[in-house]
Amino acid sequence: MIGGRAILDVGHKRKSGDGDDAPGDAGAGRAYSQAAKSFECETCGKAFSRSGNLVCHMRTHSGEKPYVCETCGKAFSVSSSLVNHTRTHSGEKPHVCETCGKAFSQPVTLAVHMLTHTGEKPYVCETCGKAFTTSSSLVKHTRTHSGEKPHVCETCGKAFAQSSTLVTHMRTHSGEKPHVCETCGKAFTTSSSLVKHTRIHSGEKPHVCETCGKAFSDVSALTGHIRTHTGEKPHVCETCGKAFTQSGHLASHMLRSTH
Repeated sequence: MIGGRAILDVGHKRKSGDGDDAPGDAGAGRAYSQAAKSFECETCGKAFSRSGNLVCHMRTHSGEKPYVCETCGKAFSVSSSLVNHTRTHSGEKPHVCETCGKAFSQPVTLAVHMLTHTGEKPYVCETCGKAFTTSSSLVKHTRTHSGEKPHVCETCGKAFAQSSTLVTHMRTHSGEKPHVCETCGKAFTTSSSLVKHTRIHSGEKPHVCETCGKAFSDVSALTGHIRTHTGEKPHVCETCGKAFTQSGHLASHMLRSTH
């Protein structure tokens, strides 16, 4: 077998006179456990129950990606990943939440979504105790403690804690704005910026001040407004010490200031 070997000796042979192991016997359990993973990777030693799984695993070492998207040319090591990817083009969402009816293109995304209904957060930060619904969210969070920024821009060298932030940053170099407003055609680098923009057309103001009831289209605007009630002024001029409720006000002060 190329790239892997089948482990043929899956258990000790019974000696002459030994009785047959019953289905529940420890010997049968051991033999089954060994036989269940009889295909071993020669590179790292990881074992699999099926030869097909070993073949797919070997591609993590070789880098082979034989499954190519006909629409955009992106390649994948396994066919299931290609199937999931093609749904980003077709918009197909076959996995539907039985609780709220929301649909997803991948079963794993549905599984994560279901946690929003159960409230389950099984991934807990060992440093601060904050809990998350997914392991990837926990990994991202731990970087706020460690300061790790493994995702580096090849153009300018700037580093980021999250790959998605790097992708967004790269658009400042490429000029790409893939998120387009269907109403006016204005384009944006991030989907969140598009969402904020569309509220100009819809008039939607989902962020409401609990103190006075005033509503805002953007959460940052609500945050700045709340400071008019609390008196908080976190943005301070390093030259004269004057403080402001919003970063924009500090920026304007710096432009007008002569110091």
